[in-house]
Amino acid sequence: MPEQIAQVKTLLDGAWRFRWSALIAACGLSVAGAALTALIPDRYEASGRVYVDTESILKPLMQGLAVQPDVNTQVQMMARTLLSRPNLEQIMRAASLDELARDDREREKVIDTLFKRIELRAAGGGAGNNLYSIVYRHEDPAKAQTVVQTLLDIFVQSSVGGKRRDSQEALRFIDSQLREYEKRLLDSEDALKSFKIANQGMMPNLEQGYVARLNQLEDQARQARLELRQAENARTAIQQQVAQEPPMIERADAVGIIALSPPTPNELDLRIEAQRKRLDDLRLRFTEQHPDVVGTQRVLAQLEAQRKEELRAKGKDPQEAGSRSTLVPNPVYRELRLSLTNADAQVASLRTRVSDLEGRLAEARKVMQEIPKVEAEYTQLTRDYNTNKQAYEDLLKRRETAQISGEMESTARVAEFRVVDPPRVTRTPVSPNRPLMLALVLCLSLGGGAALAVARDQINPTFIDGRTLRRITGAPLLGGVTLVRDAAAMARARFENIMFAFSGAGLVLVFGAAIGYFALRHLVQ
Repeated sequence: MPEQIAQVKTLLDGAWRFRWSALIAACGLSVAGAALTALIPDRYEASGRVYVDTESILKPLMQGLAVQPDVNTQVQMMARTLLSRPNLEQIMRAASLDELARDDREREKVIDTLFKRIELRAAGGGAGNNLYSIVYRHEDPAKAQTVVQTLLDIFVQSSVGGKRRDSQEALRFIDSQLREYEKRLLDSEDALKSFKIANQGMMPNLEQGYVARLNQLEDQARQARLELRQAENARTAIQQQVAQEPPMIERADAVGIIALSPPTPNELDLRIEAQRKRLDDLRLRFTEQHPDVVGTQRVLAQLEAQRKEELRAKGKDPQEAGSRSTLVPNPVYRELRLSLTNADAQVASLRTRVSDLEGRLAEARKVMQEIPKVEAEYTQLTRDYNTNKQAYEDLLKRRETAQISGEMESTARVAEFRVVDPPRVTRTPVSPNRPLMLALVLCLSLGGGAALAVARDQINPTFIDGRTLRRITGAPLLGGVTLVRDAAAMARARFENIMFAFSGAGLVLVFGAAIGYFALRHLVQ
């Protein structure tokens, strides 16, 4: 430790030889530093505070009726996006910050400087704090105040205008989607209606009815075939009886009877009359297209044609009137023929009915095979229709919600912005801090002078004492010669020391006075 102290003392003794160089360097550095400090322009600070009230009486009233976004999140987002480039350009033009800019590059520098100097921060701590402070510093106090005022205006207007634009854009989007889904809904309605018209007999909800109808047709067809077989068997039995019964029988005194009796209708006329009566009775119950009516008309036409043939045959081979042996129609045969005619008509009617039922049954079976395909297509069309309808109704509800939200925002704001502190500018510059800067300049100047003295001593080294000489050279020290100064030399050295002390003290006093002046001026103003 004593060795280190000795080295420091040796270093100081060596630097003391160049004390005037150190003082001159310190004075030069201090003057240069003071000049630079004086050249730094004064900056005035403008500040303002705005409060965002997110509590609204409409919130609980409009719960579930309107869209209520997280207002705190929106406010924080607006605060973060306040310093966007369009806003910075607007602020630059409002405060005329670009009046000295000659080209776009200089305007870019102005915008970058403006962005760096604006301070936007929450005035209080903690989550949910809605008090914001805007601070800006500039050489011109009026421009600083204009910048803060413009920022406050943008902050307040961006909330109202942004919400209004969001509501309008949301309504425009919903309206476009409504038109699109309305067109889809109408198209699906038309497709479903056309499908129902084209397949009105095969709709899926009629499938159970078709099954019952098919079963009913099968039962009717079986019953009709059974009745047809019974009618055919009955007709066969009548035909056998007709074949065994003679159509004419002899009568003894037939001449007088024939002469006095009116003409007796033959069997064919009776059959025709019976078919006409049957046809009249059927027309009272059925239409002309009914199978029984059609079959009876066909049998009647055949009988009338047969009667015409018999009349023509009788005209060519007349019966002798004067015969004594007279033949008269057999009444039993006539009744059998009438029964046979009715049986033929019944068989023809039943055959027509069986044919009609079998055709309807085949058609019903074909329809039953097509029903699954129709049902699948109907299900697809119904699903598309329901989907479009649901989407359309949801969009209608959303549009109503968006309208209510927009009206609520326009009539009563969900968040109210209040300027707590209007923009104000400090009367004294807030920067630069000249007292601190002058103190730093003084310290750096003194340190620079001392460093210069030490550097010169290192460049031009001398041996201050014998110990240093012996340590460096390693040679034995035999003795030393002491310098003896006369009175004039001592007086001159004393005067130099006094002048050096006064010079150094003067430098410190000058800087101290400057520091005190600027500090006192700041306190007074």
